[in-house]
Amino acid sequence: MSIKGTLIKGAIHLKDNLTPDVNHIDAQEKVLNDLLNTAKNTAFGKAYDFASILNSKDCKKAFSKAIPYFDYNKLKAEWWQRVIEGEENITWPDNPDYFALSSGTTGKTSKRIPVTDAMIAAIRRAGIKQVEALSNFDLPATFFEKDIMMLGSSTDLNERNGNLEGEISGISASRIPFWFEGYYKPGKEIAKIDDWDERVQEIAENAKSYDIGALSGIPSWIELMLEKVIAYNNVNNIHEIWPNLKVYTSGGVAFAPYKKSFNKLLAHPITVIDTYLASEGFIAFQERPETDAMRLVTDNGIYFEFVPFKPQYINTDGSLKQNAPSIPLSQVELHQDYVLIISTVAGAWRYLIGDTVEFTNVERAEIKITGRTKFFLNVVGSQLSVNKMNKALLEMEQKFDLEIPEFTLSAVKIDDNFYHHWYLGTNTNIDDKKLAKELDKLLQAANKNYKVARTKALKGVKVSTVLPEVFAQWSGSQKKKGGQVKMERVMSEEKFKEWESFVATS
Repeated sequence: MSIKGTLIKGAIHLKDNLTPDVNHIDAQEKVLNDLLNTAKNTAFGKAYDFASILNSKDCKKAFSKAIPYFDYNKLKAEWWQRVIEGEENITWPDNPDYFALSSGTTGKTSKRIPVTDAMIAAIRRAGIKQVEALSNFDLPATFFEKDIMMLGSSTDLNERNGNLEGEISGISASRIPFWFEGYYKPGKEIAKIDDWDERVQEIAENAKSYDIGALSGIPSWIELMLEKVIAYNNVNNIHEIWPNLKVYTSGGVAFAPYKKSFNKLLAHPITVIDTYLASEGFIAFQERPETDAMRLVTDNGIYFEFVPFKPQYINTDGSLKQNAPSIPLSQVELHQDYVLIISTVAGAWRYLIGDTVEFTNVERAEIKITGRTKFFLNVVGSQLSVNKMNKALLEMEQKFDLEIPEFTLSAVKIDDNFYHHWYLGTNTNIDDKKLAKELDKLLQAANKNYKVARTKALKGVKVSTVLPEVFAQWSGSQKKKGGQVKMERVMSEEKFKEWESFVATS
């Protein structure tokens, strides 16, 4: 009998039972009030008169009316550049100790996103909430004694002008509480290694000394790490090395495209739990096994707003038009795509994080990520979201018995006609034209706007297949290997030319 595991599981279960359910609407009102009160004497708070917003009859309405939408470039140009240069009390009291570096999926230049002590504390609280939610899953007591492999970016943070910089996963791992250190793998020394390939090699060489019960990280990089561990130790699957592996905490991207290839690395299925941790904060986590939707963390330093995801509200670069209407959590509807807007304890205000979500349960505030505003392909009215792309490719996997964990595409012009050119990461001998014909058929069946576009200016679909590892090589060439890095699903025509040149020479 596992005494220690039983005690830990029992304590988590007891705490979960004693913690009252969150009233998400009330929690959001309190969060907004706290944010405004804390920041009312900052330069931003004075410029937008937070004091008057706090005294208004409808604080939520006054807040959304007074403050414009900001994406990173706008907020940096108007406010965060002063924070980066060391000025205090700009968008949040004092000056942050950390900046999260995030080049996202759009370029090589890193964004510098402030990470305050209040945000680090909020991320830690949300992490504890997720651990408590494990009591809802059917996990044995022994699980709670096992190691957790957290594959993020390096914890060896860079010093710049008195601040420390790194990806949010590296910042979070560098601040893990002392009581968690005994469970955390690969451990502090290996986690500091900056070179991703070298770090994974160390993990592979030390893998037999770990007793891993859970994995955490971006699916594409977790898969590559598992493949390395399996190959180095000359075994058939990861359970021959880590027999007690029972949970994988995914994050940042939809897991569904990776499910088939991921499961091939296992001896048997494990529990997959989705998490939504971004550079700007810990946004949501899967709370229960009945669904793969995630619950918004509504009581923990982030205020959420939602803009209906419609073409008339989106600029060509993926940013929001300032006349786009926003609604609070109390007014959202089921199965409607929304652009997610956040205001946070790190001094982000009405900030376009770049993701789109839909609610699967309004009362529980449960969401699914449906795509990225920048990855919305609306050339000639096709209105193709990443969610629809993923669904079509899952059907392709089933029909042709394929694995397609990675893909990218762009709208290209050939002889004055538009085509969608897809690159599928898969190992197959099936003819590209046959794949293109089926993909086109599936998208027309699933999306009426796409079907209409195909009768007009969108003349067809082209498919090129490449090995899945080419996508990882591309990310490495863009200086984005490992960590929070996500592959571009939709590329601009200019970026797509770079991609095609890279594929031709790789």
